[in-house]
Amino acid sequence: MQIARIETFVVPPRWLFVRVEATDGAFGWGEGSLEGHAEAVEGAFEALRDRFIGANPQRIEDIWQIAYRGGFYRGGPVLMSALSGLDQALWDLKGRALGVPAWELLGGRVRDKVRAYAWIGGDRPHEIGAAARARRAQGFTAVKMNATPELDWLGTPKLFDEVVARVQAAQAEGMDVGLDFHGRVHRPMAKQLAKALEPLGLLFIEEPLLSENHEGLSQIAHLVATPIALGERLYSRWDFKPFFESGAVDIIQPDLSHAGGLSECRRIAAMAEAYDVAVAPHCPLGPLALAACLQLAATAPNVAIQEMSLGIHYNTGGHDLLNFVVNKEALTPVDGFLPIPQAAGLGVEIDEAAVREADKDRHRWRNPIWRTGDGSFAEW
Repeated sequence: MQIARIETFVVPPRWLFVRVEATDGAFGWGEGSLEGHAEAVEGAFEALRDRFIGANPQRIEDIWQIAYRGGFYRGGPVLMSALSGLDQALWDLKGRALGVPAWELLGGRVRDKVRAYAWIGGDRPHEIGAAARARRAQGFTAVKMNATPELDWLGTPKLFDEVVARVQAAQAEGMDVGLDFHGRVHRPMAKQLAKALEPLGLLFIEEPLLSENHEGLSQIAHLVATPIALGERLYSRWDFKPFFESGAVDIIQPDLSHAGGLSECRRIAAMAEAYDVAVAPHCPLGPLALAACLQLAATAPNVAIQEMSLGIHYNTGGHDLLNFVVNKEALTPVDGFLPIPQAAGLGVEIDEAAVREADKDRHRWRNPIWRTGDGSFAEW
């Protein structure tokens, strides 16, 4: 068996799918979506095709090592997202060829289902409450929401009161809540806000500071009892290593479409387990990314909860997570949990004809730009 084709598809709302086909007709799907940079990831596949057309697709680890190390320059969001999509597709292909789920090839299941959470938006408590009720109707018992609007360096008690009221509105609907700071809060305010939120019993606070501010994150982690979560902007086990060593993180959030695919994220999860750190994979992406996450949840004992984008909140044009998926039940939450897929490979069946048709109208999605009240740039 040899790799005959490696195809990429830029499909709405902002996804990049990968299809690998072998000479005997075996195939697999993966997802290398990198929000706002699909063209760059697609360009990185030119080098991957040159290296791996003709290679044995069963040798997943050898392909991973060559793709990561063989080009001399390594790491970063673009190269790692391309490698992630390829890696997922190879696990899907191998599982399909052998007739077993990818988790079976990784050592078998440690659980039958995994708890899931979804995003809610809204600026006022009544909007938050309505959004929480809608998520409950979809089968969720946990949500994530913005901690703050776009903020300056200093805050006020009034602002903290507003954040607390919004969290309480979601909790009043029976939801457990994680709060995402998006790294948009500077250290002086992040410390105050994290302390003000501590009595609420949050699932976690995410990116209270940007991950490049390692020292500040360590300070906040030792200041409050609320679990600190981060990792969506880290791309390899080497990126995560200093956070484990310093005790700056309680929950890591590697993205299986950014951080080297199923292969690398399984290694990252194993490293986290040694430091008693939980895993909650980042996944505001498409169905193949989520399916890969569920393979990780099946095999990594320290996976605590899974993000998913059912009814994706920043979606346009009627697209959602289950577009292009034939067996939609595989990615549908029930009583707050997602089932571990039982079908071969990644466990989802993709409507290939629909993907090829959608690729004709390729998206040009770009990250929105936000500004603070004084007109300066704000983190998204």
